[in-house]
Amino acid sequence: MKAPFAFAPLFLAALLAGCATPPQSGSVYHASQTQNEQVVRMGTVESVRNVTIANPESGVGTMGGAALGGLAGSQIGHGDGSAAMGIVGAIAGGLIGNRVEANANNRPGFEITVKLDSGELRAVTQVADELFRPG
Repeated sequence: MKAPFAFAPLFLAALLAGCATPPQSGSVYHASQTQNEQVVRMGTVESVRNVTIANPESGVGTMGGAALGGLAGSQIGHGDGSAAMGIVGAIAGGLIGNRVEANANNRPGFEITVKLDSGELRAVTQVADELFRPG
């Protein structure tokens, strides 16, 4: 294995670690949310709209893609050509890695509009893990 490719498993592991996201379900509570009183208000679901929830990107996709693209590109050609292809590979890999991470972080969700018994309208956005219908 060539020296530059010796680091490839490390970059791949970091890339996969960046894909792990915490649960965003209405059925999952974090420890800090337990043993706290919750205010409950009654209402009726007025509308449900499909949305996409975009989680923040960690940058691991961009960095991992750039590193792997740079390593792969630098293997093409000799001398200045190898360096130029390494730069092109790093740019292309970074762009591709960024898109892969962004798409992996997107989750389907719902924007649920609720008319409270007080007459107020509230909108709540959450991951699409429960079934909601108007009425």
